[in-house]
Amino acid sequence: MSAIRPFNSPLECGLRILFVLNSANGRTADLQRLIAYDYLLVHSGDVDGPDSLHPSVPYRGTEFLVKRDVMSIGLNEMFSRELLDKTFDTAGILYRSTKLTTAFVSLLKSEYANSLRDRADWVVMRFGDMKDTELSAYMTASIGKWGAEFERLTAINELEL
Repeated sequence: MSAIRPFNSPLECGLRILFVLNSANGRTADLQRLIAYDYLLVHSGDVDGPDSLHPSVPYRGTEFLVKRDVMSIGLNEMFSRELLDKTFDTAGILYRSTKLTTAFVSLLKSEYANSLRDRADWVVMRFGDMKDTELSAYMTASIGKWGAEFERLTAINELEL
């Protein structure tokens, strides 16, 4: 029997991305951009945005590096339920919201869903106009910093005074 993995499961990642695509108002995004958006959505406090949705954990920057398969499965789950559109382009596979995305997301009214909505709007407003190369460079330059504060705390705690 496999363990239940509620955080960062394909279903959770797919649901979060529905909020982002809905906020993008019909703009397309490829898998790599959506992985970056998902990180920025969950850990918005790392980039001077709203408070992060989830607690800060050590080495959280590595989430960005290992999420490709989980995100791809989540996107395919959402596509199989017609909650997003998938197109094939010379740039690769692109994802976009549909009318059903908007209808579905609007049904979710919890505090967490409202926080997702607010942060998705913020992510698209803050990073949506960046070119793919700019967003990639930004993420690559910042990854080592995210979660590194725990290294400093551990080092301080291990000092013998």
